[in-house]
Amino acid sequence: MTATLLKEAGGPPPVTQPDGRRRARRRGRIIAVAFVFPALLLLGALVVYPVLFSVGRSFFDASGTRFVGGANYSEMFHDPATIRAVRNTAIWVVVAPTLLTGLGLVLAVLVERVRWATAFKLLLFMPMAVSFLAAGIIFRLAYDEDPDKGVLNAAAVSVHDAFTGTSTYPTARPRNGQGLTEEADGSYRTTATASPGRTVDLGLVGVLPQDLPQNARPAHPAAQRTAAPDELRGVVYLDFTRGGGGRQGQVDRKESGLPAMTVQVAQDGRTIASTTTAPDGSFRFQDLGSGSYTLQLPASNFAPPYDGISWLGPALVTPAIIGAYLWIWTGFAMVLIGAGLAALPRDALEAARMDGANEWQIFQRITVPLLAPVLTVVFVTLVINVMKVFDLIYIIAPGPVQEDATVLATQMWLVSFGGGNNQGLGSALGVLLLLLVIPAMVFNVRRFRGSQR
Repeated sequence: MTATLLKEAGGPPPVTQPDGRRRARRRGRIIAVAFVFPALLLLGALVVYPVLFSVGRSFFDASGTRFVGGANYSEMFHDPATIRAVRNTAIWVVVAPTLLTGLGLVLAVLVERVRWATAFKLLLFMPMAVSFLAAGIIFRLAYDEDPDKGVLNAAAVSVHDAFTGTSTYPTARPRNGQGLTEEADGSYRTTATASPGRTVDLGLVGVLPQDLPQNARPAHPAAQRTAAPDELRGVVYLDFTRGGGGRQGQVDRKESGLPAMTVQVAQDGRTIASTTTAPDGSFRFQDLGSGSYTLQLPASNFAPPYDGISWLGPALVTPAIIGAYLWIWTGFAMVLIGAGLAALPRDALEAARMDGANEWQIFQRITVPLLAPVLTVVFVTLVINVMKVFDLIYIIAPGPVQEDATVLATQMWLVSFGGGNNQGLGSALGVLLLLLVIPAMVFNVRRFRGSQR
Protein backbone atom coordinates (compact mmCIF):
# COMPACT_ATOMS: atom_id res chain seq x y z
CA MET A 1 0.00 0.00 0.00
CA THR A 2 2.87 2.41 0.97
CA ALA A 3 4.89 1.45 -2.13
CA THR A 4 1.84 2.04 -4.32
CA LEU A 5 1.27 5.49 -2.85
CA LEU A 6 4.95 6.41 -3.31
CA LYS A 7 4.88 5.19 -6.87
CA GLU A 8 1.79 7.24 -7.63
CA ALA A 9 3.37 10.27 -5.99
CA GLY A 10 6.49 10.00 -8.22
CA GLY A 11 8.92 8.31 -5.79
CA PRO A 12 10.37 9.19 -2.40
CA PRO A 13 11.17 12.81 -1.69
CA PRO A 14 14.87 13.80 -2.15
CA VAL A 15 17.00 13.65 0.96
CA THR A 16 18.50 17.03 1.69
CA GLN A 17 21.64 17.44 3.78
CA PRO A 18 21.54 19.89 6.58
CA ASP A 19 23.23 23.23 5.95
CA GLY A 20 25.63 22.58 8.85
CA ARG A 21 27.06 19.49 7.19
CA ARG A 22 27.67 21.33 3.94
CA ARG A 23 29.36 24.17 5.73
CA ALA A 24 31.60 21.69 7.62
CA ARG A 25 32.71 20.06 4.37
CA ARG A 26 33.39 23.44 2.78
CA ARG A 27 35.40 24.48 5.83
CA GLY A 28 37.38 21.20 5.66
CA ARG A 29 38.28 21.84 2.03
CA ILE A 30 39.40 25.37 2.79
CA ILE A 31 41.56 24.16 5.68
CA ALA A 32 43.08 21.43 3.49
CA VAL A 33 43.89 23.97 0.76
CA ALA A 34 45.38 26.32 3.36
CA PHE A 35 47.69 23.57 4.61
CA VAL A 36 48.69 22.43 1.12
CA PHE A 37 49.10 25.93 -0.37
CA PRO A 38 52.56 26.66 1.13
CA ALA A 39 53.86 23.34 -0.18
CA LEU A 40 52.32 24.01 -3.60
CA LEU A 41 53.80 27.50 -3.58
CA LEU A 42 57.28 26.16 -2.82
CA LEU A 43 56.86 23.39 -5.40
CA GLY A 44 55.88 25.94 -8.03
CA ALA A 45 58.69 28.35 -7.13
CA LEU A 46 61.46 25.74 -6.82
CA VAL A 47 60.43 23.14 -9.41
CA VAL A 48 57.66 24.12 -11.82
CA TYR A 49 58.82 27.68 -12.57
CA PRO A 50 62.50 26.75 -13.15
CA VAL A 51 61.47 23.90 -15.43
CA LEU A 52 59.15 26.10 -17.50
CA PHE A 53 61.70 28.93 -17.57
CA SER A 54 64.47 26.54 -18.71
CA VAL A 55 62.25 25.14 -21.46
CA GLY A 56 61.49 28.65 -22.70
CA ARG A 57 65.10 29.82 -22.34
CA SER A 58 66.34 26.90 -24.44
CA PHE A 59 64.71 28.50 -27.51
CA PHE A 60 66.73 31.73 -27.23
CA ASP A 61 70.34 32.61 -27.98
CA ALA A 62 73.15 33.12 -25.47
CA SER A 63 72.06 36.67 -24.69
CA GLY A 64 68.44 35.63 -24.22
CA THR A 65 67.12 38.34 -26.54
CA ARG A 66 66.83 36.56 -29.90
CA PHE A 67 64.53 33.61 -30.54
CA VAL A 68 66.46 30.82 -32.29
CA GLY A 69 63.95 27.98 -32.17
CA GLY A 70 65.58 24.55 -32.09
CA ALA A 71 69.08 25.82 -32.94
CA ASN A 72 70.35 25.09 -29.42
CA TYR A 73 69.12 21.51 -29.62
CA SER A 74 70.73 21.08 -33.03
CA GLU A 75 74.02 22.54 -31.79
CA MET A 76 73.85 20.30 -28.73
CA PHE A 77 73.98 17.14 -30.83
CA HIS A 78 76.75 18.47 -33.07
CA ASP A 79 79.05 19.60 -30.26
CA PRO A 80 81.86 17.03 -29.59
CA ALA A 81 81.92 17.94 -25.88
CA THR A 82 78.20 17.26 -25.54
CA ILE A 83 78.48 13.97 -27.40
CA ARG A 84 81.29 12.99 -25.03
CA ALA A 85 79.10 13.97 -22.09
CA VAL A 86 76.25 11.80 -23.41
CA ARG A 87 78.66 8.88 -23.85
CA ASN A 88 80.02 9.24 -20.32
CA THR A 89 76.50 9.55 -18.94
CA ALA A 90 75.58 6.30 -20.68
CA ILE A 91 78.64 4.64 -19.10
CA TRP A 92 77.57 5.90 -15.69
CA VAL A 93 73.97 4.75 -16.15
CA VAL A 94 74.99 1.24 -17.20
CA VAL A 95 78.00 0.60 -14.95
CA ALA A 96 77.37 2.36 -11.63
CA PRO A 97 73.79 1.16 -10.86
CA THR A 98 74.62 -2.37 -12.02
CA LEU A 99 77.70 -2.64 -9.81
CA LEU A 100 75.97 -1.02 -6.86
CA THR A 101 72.94 -3.28 -7.08
CA GLY A 102 75.14 -6.36 -7.39
CA LEU A 103 77.39 -5.32 -4.51
CA GLY A 104 74.41 -4.40 -2.37
CA LEU A 105 72.79 -7.78 -3.02
CA VAL A 106 75.95 -9.76 -2.24
CA LEU A 107 76.69 -7.76 0.91
CA ALA A 108 73.09 -7.94 2.12
CA VAL A 109 73.13 -11.74 1.81
CA LEU A 110 76.53 -12.05 3.46
CA VAL A 111 75.72 -9.66 6.29
CA GLU A 112 72.95 -11.98 7.45
CA ARG A 113 75.67 -14.50 8.33
CA VAL A 114 77.95 -12.03 10.12
CA ARG A 115 77.80 -11.95 13.89
CA TRP A 116 78.29 -8.20 14.11
CA ALA A 117 75.84 -7.41 11.31
CA THR A 118 74.68 -4.09 12.76
CA ALA A 119 78.22 -2.74 13.15
CA PHE A 120 79.08 -3.93 9.63
CA LYS A 121 76.04 -2.18 8.15
CA LEU A 122 76.87 0.99 10.06
CA LEU A 123 80.43 0.92 8.76
CA LEU A 124 79.32 0.54 5.14
CA PHE A 125 76.56 3.13 5.49
CA MET A 126 78.79 5.79 7.07
CA PRO A 127 80.02 7.23 3.70
CA MET A 128 76.42 8.30 3.04
CA ALA A 129 76.88 10.84 5.85
CA VAL A 130 79.84 12.38 4.02
CA SER A 131 79.02 15.17 1.60
CA PHE A 132 79.96 14.75 -2.04
CA LEU A 133 82.34 17.70 -1.67
CA ALA A 134 84.23 16.03 1.17
CA ALA A 135 84.19 12.66 -0.60
CA GLY A 136 85.57 14.29 -3.73
CA ILE A 137 88.42 15.88 -1.81
CA ILE A 138 89.20 12.56 -0.10
CA PHE A 139 89.39 10.66 -3.37
CA ARG A 140 91.25 13.47 -5.15
CA LEU A 141 93.99 12.95 -2.57
CA ALA A 142 93.71 9.16 -2.72
CA TYR A 143 94.15 9.23 -6.52
CA ASP A 144 97.11 11.63 -6.44
CA GLU A 145 99.93 10.51 -8.75
CA ASP A 146 102.60 11.30 -6.17
CA PRO A 147 103.12 8.09 -4.14
CA ASP A 148 103.98 10.25 -1.13
CA LYS A 149 100.46 11.73 -1.22
CA GLY A 150 98.15 9.28 -3.02
CA VAL A 151 97.45 6.17 -0.97
CA LEU A 152 96.50 4.09 -4.02
CA ASN A 153 99.72 4.87 -5.86
CA ALA A 154 101.70 4.30 -2.66
CA ALA A 155 100.23 0.79 -2.51
CA ALA A 156 100.83 0.22 -6.24
CA VAL A 157 104.46 1.34 -5.96
CA SER A 158 105.02 -0.87 -2.90
CA VAL A 159 103.65 -3.95 -4.68
CA HIS A 160 105.59 -3.18 -7.86
CA ASP A 161 108.89 -2.65 -6.04
CA ALA A 162 108.36 -5.81 -3.97
CA PHE A 163 108.23 -7.98 -7.11
CA THR A 164 110.24 -5.99 -9.66
CA GLY A 165 112.59 -3.83 -7.63
CA THR A 166 113.58 -0.28 -8.38
CA SER A 167 116.63 1.61 -9.54
CA THR A 168 118.81 3.15 -6.83
CA TYR A 169 120.43 5.78 -9.05
CA PRO A 170 117.87 7.12 -11.56
CA THR A 171 119.69 10.48 -11.89
CA ALA A 172 123.26 9.18 -12.09
CA ARG A 173 125.32 9.90 -15.21
CA PRO A 174 129.04 9.99 -16.15
CA ARG A 175 131.00 13.15 -16.69
CA ASN A 176 131.68 14.07 -20.29
CA GLY A 177 134.97 12.69 -21.52
CA GLN A 178 135.56 10.44 -18.51
CA GLY A 179 135.67 7.13 -20.38
CA LEU A 180 131.96 6.18 -20.50
CA THR A 181 129.64 6.58 -23.47
CA GLU A 182 125.85 6.28 -23.51
CA GLU A 183 124.14 3.63 -25.62
CA ALA A 184 120.75 3.91 -27.32
CA ASP A 185 119.03 1.82 -24.63
CA GLY A 186 120.21 4.13 -21.82
CA SER A 187 123.12 1.96 -20.66
CA TYR A 188 126.76 3.09 -20.46
CA ARG A 189 129.91 1.31 -21.65
CA THR A 190 133.61 2.06 -21.43
CA THR A 191 135.11 3.68 -24.51
CA ALA A 192 138.41 1.86 -23.98
CA THR A 193 138.87 -1.87 -23.54
CA ALA A 194 140.57 -3.43 -20.51
CA SER A 195 142.55 -6.65 -20.07
CA PRO A 196 142.69 -8.98 -17.05
CA GLY A 197 145.03 -7.77 -14.34
CA ARG A 198 143.81 -4.16 -14.55
CA THR A 199 141.66 -2.00 -12.27
CA VAL A 200 139.02 0.25 -13.86
CA ASP A 201 137.46 3.21 -12.04
CA LEU A 202 134.00 4.25 -13.22
CA GLY A 203 133.05 7.69 -11.89
CA LEU A 204 129.45 8.95 -11.93
CA VAL A 205 127.82 12.21 -10.90
CA GLY A 206 124.23 13.39 -10.48
CA VAL A 207 123.62 11.62 -7.16
CA LEU A 208 123.07 13.80 -4.11
CA PRO A 209 125.20 12.70 -1.14
CA GLN A 210 122.07 12.46 1.04
CA ASP A 211 120.51 10.08 -1.51
CA LEU A 212 123.30 7.52 -1.19
CA PRO A 213 122.34 4.18 0.38
CA GLN A 214 123.01 3.98 4.10
CA ASN A 215 125.54 1.15 3.61
CA ALA A 216 127.70 3.16 1.18
CA ARG A 217 131.39 3.16 2.10
CA PRO A 218 134.41 5.21 0.88
CA ALA A 219 135.68 4.03 -2.49
CA HIS A 220 139.35 5.03 -2.12
CA PRO A 221 140.58 1.83 -0.39
CA ALA A 222 138.94 -0.36 -3.02
CA ALA A 223 140.52 1.66 -5.83
CA GLN A 224 143.99 0.98 -4.41
CA ARG A 225 143.70 -2.81 -4.57
CA THR A 226 145.67 -4.67 -7.20
CA ALA A 227 143.94 -7.07 -9.58
CA ALA A 228 145.14 -10.65 -10.02
CA PRO A 229 146.44 -11.65 -13.47
CA ASP A 230 143.22 -13.48 -14.37
CA GLU A 231 140.75 -10.97 -12.98
CA LEU A 232 139.35 -7.61 -13.97
CA ARG A 233 138.33 -5.44 -11.08
CA GLY A 234 137.33 -1.87 -10.44
CA VAL A 235 135.12 0.51 -8.49
CA VAL A 236 131.99 2.50 -9.31
CA TYR A 237 132.07 5.68 -7.27
CA LEU A 238 130.49 9.10 -6.90
CA ASP A 239 133.00 11.46 -8.52
CA PHE A 240 132.13 14.30 -6.21
CA THR A 241 133.80 15.50 -3.02
CA ARG A 242 131.52 17.10 -0.48
CA GLY A 243 132.83 20.54 0.47
CA GLY A 244 134.75 20.96 -2.76
CA GLY A 245 138.20 19.94 -3.84
CA GLY A 246 139.22 16.62 -5.31
CA ARG A 247 140.20 15.72 -8.85
CA GLN A 248 137.80 14.73 -11.61
CA GLY A 249 138.20 11.20 -12.88
CA GLN A 250 140.20 10.03 -9.84
CA VAL A 251 138.98 8.40 -6.64
CA ASP A 252 139.64 10.81 -3.77
CA ARG A 253 139.68 9.82 -0.13
CA LYS A 254 136.33 11.45 0.70
CA GLU A 255 134.43 10.07 -2.29
CA SER A 256 131.86 7.33 -1.74
CA GLY A 257 131.34 4.09 -3.59
CA LEU A 258 127.98 3.31 -5.24
CA PRO A 259 126.74 -0.02 -3.84
CA ALA A 260 124.24 -2.35 -5.54
CA MET A 261 125.22 -1.14 -9.01
CA THR A 262 125.04 -3.82 -11.71
CA VAL A 263 128.23 -4.14 -13.79
CA GLN A 264 128.64 -6.37 -16.84
CA VAL A 265 131.71 -7.46 -18.76
CA ALA A 266 131.42 -8.02 -22.52
CA GLN A 267 133.67 -9.26 -25.29
CA ASP A 268 132.97 -8.91 -29.01
CA GLY A 269 129.55 -7.41 -28.21
CA ARG A 270 128.48 -10.40 -26.11
CA THR A 271 127.91 -10.16 -22.35
CA ILE A 272 130.06 -12.72 -20.54
CA ALA A 273 129.39 -12.09 -16.87
CA SER A 274 127.53 -9.78 -14.52
CA THR A 275 128.05 -8.76 -10.89
CA THR A 276 126.87 -6.23 -8.31
CA THR A 277 129.05 -3.68 -6.58
CA ALA A 278 129.87 -3.98 -2.87
CA PRO A 279 129.16 -1.21 -0.29
CA ASP A 280 132.43 0.48 -1.27
CA GLY A 281 131.48 0.32 -4.98
CA SER A 282 134.04 -2.38 -5.80
CA PHE A 283 133.47 -5.20 -8.26
CA ARG A 284 135.63 -7.93 -9.83
CA PHE A 285 135.40 -10.57 -12.54
CA GLN A 286 137.56 -13.65 -12.03
CA ASP A 287 138.86 -16.41 -14.29
CA LEU A 288 138.85 -14.27 -17.41
CA GLY A 289 140.86 -15.42 -20.37
CA SER A 290 143.35 -13.27 -22.18
CA GLY A 291 141.97 -10.60 -24.45
CA SER A 292 140.25 -7.24 -24.33
CA TYR A 293 136.97 -6.63 -22.53
CA THR A 294 134.42 -3.85 -22.28
CA LEU A 295 132.63 -2.92 -19.04
CA GLN A 296 128.98 -1.96 -19.13
CA LEU A 297 126.54 -0.33 -16.72
CA PRO A 298 123.06 -1.59 -17.79
CA ALA A 299 120.15 0.79 -18.18
CA SER A 300 118.39 -0.88 -15.23
CA ASN A 301 120.80 1.01 -12.95
CA PHE A 302 119.39 4.32 -14.14
CA ALA A 303 115.74 3.50 -14.77
CA PRO A 304 113.36 6.12 -13.36
CA PRO A 305 111.39 4.93 -10.32
CA TYR A 306 107.93 3.49 -10.81
CA ASP A 307 105.48 6.26 -9.97
CA GLY A 308 102.29 4.21 -9.97
CA ILE A 309 99.14 4.50 -12.07
CA SER A 310 97.73 7.68 -13.56
CA TRP A 311 94.31 7.22 -11.98
CA LEU A 312 93.11 10.65 -13.08
CA GLY A 313 94.48 10.46 -16.61
CA PRO A 314 92.17 10.59 -19.64
CA ALA A 315 91.86 6.78 -19.80
CA LEU A 316 90.99 6.05 -16.16
CA VAL A 317 89.36 9.21 -14.84
CA THR A 318 85.77 8.02 -15.37
CA PRO A 319 86.28 4.55 -13.79
CA ALA A 320 88.14 6.23 -10.91
CA ILE A 321 85.24 8.59 -10.20
CA ILE A 322 82.76 5.71 -10.47
CA GLY A 323 84.86 3.94 -7.82
CA ALA A 324 84.41 6.93 -5.50
CA TYR A 325 80.67 6.85 -6.19
CA LEU A 326 80.54 3.16 -5.31
CA TRP A 327 82.24 3.87 -1.98
CA ILE A 328 79.50 6.34 -1.09
CA TRP A 329 76.40 4.47 -2.27
CA THR A 330 77.16 0.81 -1.58
CA GLY A 331 75.80 1.10 1.95
CA PHE A 332 72.55 2.59 0.64
CA ALA A 333 72.00 -0.31 -1.76
CA MET A 334 72.94 -2.88 0.90
CA VAL A 335 70.51 -1.47 3.51
CA LEU A 336 67.56 -1.28 1.08
CA ILE A 337 68.15 -4.76 -0.29
CA GLY A 338 68.74 -6.05 3.25
CA ALA A 339 65.33 -4.71 4.26
CA GLY A 340 63.74 -6.59 1.38
CA LEU A 341 65.72 -9.69 2.27
CA ALA A 342 64.42 -9.58 5.84
CA ALA A 343 60.85 -9.63 4.52
CA LEU A 344 61.32 -12.79 2.46
CA PRO A 345 59.22 -15.80 3.53
CA ARG A 346 61.59 -18.03 5.46
CA ASP A 347 59.45 -21.09 4.86
CA ALA A 348 60.36 -21.03 1.14
CA LEU A 349 64.08 -20.95 1.97
CA GLU A 350 63.76 -23.71 4.54
CA ALA A 351 61.70 -25.85 2.16
CA ALA A 352 64.43 -25.51 -0.47
CA ARG A 353 67.06 -26.58 2.05
CA MET A 354 64.91 -29.55 3.05
CA ASP A 355 64.72 -30.55 -0.62
CA GLY A 356 68.52 -30.64 -0.80
CA ALA A 357 69.25 -27.31 -2.53
CA ASN A 358 72.64 -25.78 -1.75
CA GLU A 359 73.12 -22.12 -0.84
CA TRP A 360 74.05 -21.05 -4.36
CA GLN A 361 70.91 -22.67 -5.78
CA ILE A 362 68.79 -21.03 -3.10
CA PHE A 363 70.36 -17.66 -3.87
CA GLN A 364 69.97 -18.06 -7.63
CA ARG A 365 66.54 -19.71 -7.82
CA ILE A 366 64.71 -18.30 -4.80
CA THR A 367 66.36 -15.26 -3.21
CA VAL A 368 67.03 -13.26 -6.38
CA PRO A 369 63.57 -13.85 -7.98
CA LEU A 370 61.78 -12.93 -4.74
CA LEU A 371 63.93 -9.81 -4.40
CA ALA A 372 63.36 -8.74 -8.02
CA PRO A 373 60.93 -5.88 -7.11
CA VAL A 374 63.34 -4.48 -4.52
CA LEU A 375 66.32 -4.82 -6.85
CA THR A 376 64.40 -3.02 -9.59
CA VAL A 377 63.51 -0.10 -7.32
CA VAL A 378 67.12 0.19 -6.10
CA PHE A 379 68.47 0.03 -9.66
CA VAL A 380 66.08 2.66 -11.02
CA THR A 381 66.68 4.95 -8.04
CA LEU A 382 70.42 4.77 -8.67
CA VAL A 383 69.89 5.42 -12.39
CA ILE A 384 68.07 8.64 -11.52
CA ASN A 385 70.84 9.58 -9.13
CA VAL A 386 73.77 8.96 -11.49
CA MET A 387 72.15 11.05 -14.22
CA LYS A 388 72.46 14.04 -11.91
CA VAL A 389 75.99 13.37 -10.61
CA PHE A 390 77.99 16.58 -10.63
CA ASP A 391 80.00 17.18 -7.44
CA LEU A 392 82.33 14.19 -7.67
CA ILE A 393 83.24 14.81 -11.30
CA TYR A 394 83.80 18.52 -10.83
CA ILE A 395 86.01 18.03 -7.76
CA ILE A 396 87.94 14.83 -8.57
CA ALA A 397 88.72 15.34 -12.26
CA PRO A 398 91.70 17.71 -12.75
CA GLY A 399 91.30 20.64 -15.11
CA PRO A 400 93.15 19.10 -18.10
CA VAL A 401 90.91 15.99 -18.09
CA GLN A 402 87.68 17.70 -17.06
CA GLU A 403 86.31 17.32 -20.58
CA ASP A 404 87.22 13.62 -20.66
CA ALA A 405 85.17 12.97 -17.50
CA THR A 406 82.27 15.34 -18.17
CA VAL A 407 78.66 14.16 -18.04
CA LEU A 408 75.45 15.98 -18.90
CA ALA A 409 75.16 17.69 -15.51
CA THR A 410 78.72 19.04 -15.55
CA GLN A 411 78.50 19.94 -19.22
CA MET A 412 75.32 21.91 -18.52
CA TRP A 413 77.14 23.89 -15.81
CA LEU A 414 80.27 24.42 -17.90
CA VAL A 415 78.28 25.67 -20.88
CA SER A 416 76.11 27.96 -18.77
CA PHE A 417 78.42 29.28 -16.05
CA GLY A 418 81.85 27.65 -16.31
CA GLY A 419 83.18 29.82 -19.11
CA GLY A 420 80.70 29.19 -21.93
CA ASN A 421 78.20 31.84 -20.77
CA ASN A 422 75.56 30.36 -23.06
CA GLN A 423 72.45 29.84 -20.95
CA GLY A 424 70.45 28.98 -24.05
CA LEU A 425 72.53 25.91 -24.84
CA GLY A 426 72.80 25.12 -21.12
CA SER A 427 69.01 25.21 -20.79
CA ALA A 428 68.71 22.83 -23.73
CA LEU A 429 71.08 20.44 -21.95
CA GLY A 430 68.98 20.76 -18.80
CA VAL A 431 65.83 19.92 -20.74
CA LEU A 432 67.55 16.88 -22.25
CA LEU A 433 68.60 15.73 -18.78
CA LEU A 434 65.03 16.21 -17.52
CA LEU A 435 63.62 14.17 -20.40
CA LEU A 436 66.05 11.36 -19.61
CA VAL A 437 65.19 11.35 -15.90
CA ILE A 438 61.38 11.51 -16.25
CA PRO A 439 60.86 7.91 -17.56
CA ALA A 440 62.87 6.48 -14.67
CA MET A 441 60.92 8.60 -12.17
CA VAL A 442 57.57 7.51 -13.63
CA PHE A 443 58.65 3.88 -13.50
CA ASN A 444 59.71 4.22 -9.87
CA VAL A 445 56.45 5.91 -8.86
CA ARG A 446 54.44 3.14 -10.47
CA ARG A 447 56.51 0.52 -8.68
CA PHE A 448 55.89 2.22 -5.36
CA ARG A 449 52.15 2.42 -6.02
CA GLY A 450 52.09 -1.22 -7.04
CA SER A 451 53.89 -2.28 -3.87
CA GLN A 452 51.42 -0.33 -1.72
CA ARG A 453 48.49 -2.19 -3.28
